[in-house]
Amino acid sequence: MTEKFATHALCRVLDGPGAVKLEQIPLPSLKPGQLRIRLKAAALNFPDLLMTYGKYQFKPELPFILGMEGAGIVEESRDPAAPFKAGDAVLYKSKTGAFASHAIASAHQLEQMPTNLTFEQAAAFSVTFLTAYVSLAERGALKAGETLLVLGAGGGVGQATVTLGKALGAIVIAAASSHEKLDIAKTSGANYLINYSEENFPKRVQEITKGRGADVILDPVGGKFFEQSLDCIAWAGRLLVAGFASGEFGVLKADLAIARGCSVIGVRAGEFGRRDPVAGQRASIALRRIAEEKDLKPIIGRSWPLDQISEALASMESRGIAGKQVVLIDT
Repeated sequence: MTEKFATHALCRVLDGPGAVKLEQIPLPSLKPGQLRIRLKAAALNFPDLLMTYGKYQFKPELPFILGMEGAGIVEESRDPAAPFKAGDAVLYKSKTGAFASHAIASAHQLEQMPTNLTFEQAAAFSVTFLTAYVSLAERGALKAGETLLVLGAGGGVGQATVTLGKALGAIVIAAASSHEKLDIAKTSGANYLINYSEENFPKRVQEITKGRGADVILDPVGGKFFEQSLDCIAWAGRLLVAGFASGEFGVLKADLAIARGCSVIGVRAGEFGRRDPVAGQRASIALRRIAEEKDLKPIIGRSWPLDQISEALASMESRGIAGKQVVLIDT
């Protein structure tokens, strides 16, 4: 029998995007309870970049295959109890492993692919939109009619949060660092746009809300923007901390949180589901229903072939591309 090989994007040293190389390895046999996925596309996320430097909270053992999310087709199954069979289109979620021609998964790492999405769109959907859903619905308790401020609104998590916030009935203020990124937020349904490289964004938020502030704030940026967010929040508001794309964590001044009576809430959507699988499944089902009913979609900024994965990661580091970046593996 001819041996089959899989192509993987491997990180062998923690030296940034340039250390990620494509390698071929023999396709391993499945163990009981496993499924093999032929991946069609995978999406870049900021933690992928951080992991190449060893700076993310999760530090996989070297060498590791990059990629947190992808979409593809079930090729083979050795789990008779899994709700998926060969030929099914699925979303693949993991801490690593998506930048590859094949992935081995357990059923809990897979979800039915929303019917309104292409493989390219589906690859970019899972992490960012689940982060948005867990942030707004599960942790932030966003209500229809409330004001939502989204920082980094042109990035993956930001764009997903703008889109989902509108679908949940919020008034959405989108803040980003360029007009190109704000165009993405506008396309996603934002009611108001703020360019915080040109404007004092706390002052502008207070003007928009007539001094009341935003009920819910989603911050995937961190640094000074996190610190300034407390000048934007309404009384008893919820500040959701979902990342630090700026490269720095902000400093929380407790006196400001007390003065505003607000909550500061950390969000890790993947860990949310791992710690409470029932709640994680509930969130995933609710998100898929909303995605199909409201036709929620990520905006793709650029697609790359798998053999340009290092260049794709470097472009994420330079923040030169608005929207989600996707790696096309098998078209």
